[in-house]
Amino acid sequence: MHPWLLDEKSKRRDKLSIIAEILEISKDGTLKTQIMYKANLSFAQLGDYLKFLINAKLLAIYDQGGRDVYAATGKGLDFLQRHVELTELLSVNETRNGVKIPPRALIKRN
Repeated sequence: MHPWLLDEKSKRRDKLSIIAEILEISKDGTLKTQIMYKANLSFAQLGDYLKFLINAKLLAIYDQGGRDVYAATGKGLDFLQRHVELTELLSVNETRNGVKIPPRALIKRN
């Protein structure tokens, strides 16, 4: 699991991070059980995420030798890239009195 997928304070992943992790795991095509174990999701959770991702056309399912293989689509890979870029852009390295200070490039100056 990538460190950028975790909320630093709570160590819990948000839904977008879980989606990004599923897409990362599925970049080259993978089985449902591999996604479940690598993303650390229950069978029920995984089912909900896969249904959403397929309906949103971020993930495709195809048959390979009688087995269902899940693979990120072009749209899914685009989402994944944008998620990584936004996560990096919004990462905060500095805090003051417990308050996160955004990078100087994000502070609007008059």
